[in-house]
Amino acid sequence: MDKLESRLMPIAEYVSKNKYLISIRDGFLISMPLLVVGSIFMLISNFPVQPWIDLLKNTTLAGTSIASYFSNVTNATFSIMAIFVVIGIGYNYAKQENTNMIFGAAIAVLSWFMLMPFTTMYTPEGASKAVQVTSIPLDWVGSKGIFIGILCAFLSVKIYKWVEDKGWTIKMPNGVPPTVGQSFAALFPIGAVVVVFFFIRVLFTLTPWGNAFDFIYKILQMPLQKVGDSLGAMMGIYLFAHILWFFGIHGTNITDSVFRPILYALSAENLAALQAGKPLPHIINTQFQDLFATYGGAGSTLSLLIAMFFFCRSKRIKELGRIAIIPGIFGINEPIIFGLPIVLNPTIAIPFIIVPMINILVSYITMAIGMVPVCNGVIMPWTTPPIISGFLSSGWQGALLQVFLIALGVVIYYPFIKTIDKQYIRDEAEVENNPKDDDISLDDLTF
Repeated sequence: MDKLESRLMPIAEYVSKNKYLISIRDGFLISMPLLVVGSIFMLISNFPVQPWIDLLKNTTLAGTSIASYFSNVTNATFSIMAIFVVIGIGYNYAKQENTNMIFGAAIAVLSWFMLMPFTTMYTPEGASKAVQVTSIPLDWVGSKGIFIGILCAFLSVKIYKWVEDKGWTIKMPNGVPPTVGQSFAALFPIGAVVVVFFFIRVLFTLTPWGNAFDFIYKILQMPLQKVGDSLGAMMGIYLFAHILWFFGIHGTNITDSVFRPILYALSAENLAALQAGKPLPHIINTQFQDLFATYGGAGSTLSLLIAMFFFCRSKRIKELGRIAIIPGIFGINEPIIFGLPIVLNPTIAIPFIIVPMINILVSYITMAIGMVPVCNGVIMPWTTPPIISGFLSSGWQGALLQVFLIALGVVIYYPFIKTIDKQYIRDEAEVENNPKDDDISLDDLTF
């Protein structure tokens, strides 16, 4: 354990304090409530009851189907999700660099749009040949544009900060309103960002890709998505996260900063396929991780809590189970992580690490062979209780799979928590048989 801790702790500390990863993690949080709201409207319009779906499609208002009105909300969130992500990352990276956060968000979007090809191929009705139309392409402001957006946010803010640190700013006299002074101070740094990205765009027009967006998508994003869309990647990420949890480090926060952008892109492609009525292409996505890998938080501790609640007899464990069971249903498990404790507890570490691996493996296999529908891409809050979340994401089969995995987790956790329970019972009996007077009275003190 000492060797493992000595190797893992520096890595975890570096990742948890890395300003780039922190900016990505916090930047995505800005888009989360927007995507959840969009998902709710998508869920309503595609609720898994065929008569309801037909009703929305066939009922019109001012010549437009009710389903189309619901789709407008989804398009205003999922279809332009990369804009929110770029704003969030630019803002948070500027915060990490101790510079103006509003201008950090603004130049991140500015530089990103400067590299974007403002064209879309469109085939008019009745025509056999597609024509190029000037427009903002929804593909690039959606999930396909996330990775280049991240790079643009980092590079633009870095340039802005560098120029600012050089002192190449316009300083207004005292008495000028602060907002006016900040606007003039930002002129030269923003100008430097524009010049750099101007030349980047020109250089990419001379390459076989024609623009930076196609280059990043084909060379970086597509390979990363293929790696992320695999059982091995998901299990490896969760193994590392839960080892960190064992040492008291929030492992999921660390791995999410790297892995979640990939999962979001995969979820967005599933959602687009759902809207188009096509088969869903990716088993691994945000919903798979949030809804089928663990229940009750890291370690799938809802199963552990059920075992504690129904099968343990020590006062300590039963009281902790009563306190932690309700938060655990909603995915909040800090009481059990630090109260049992699970941290640095080698007895419970084995099922804590193994149960999520089994959940991932069983869920992947059942979805791959078609027993359970692939997650539909609808994003739900991570606090959505199991069974409800499984039904909304993968129908009744998903809800049934969650019940099975929670029960399987109870079986796996049972012998380990009973071992701890027996030890606690012995400790409690020893205290009762040999009571100690631990009360401290100020009357006993002498000076």
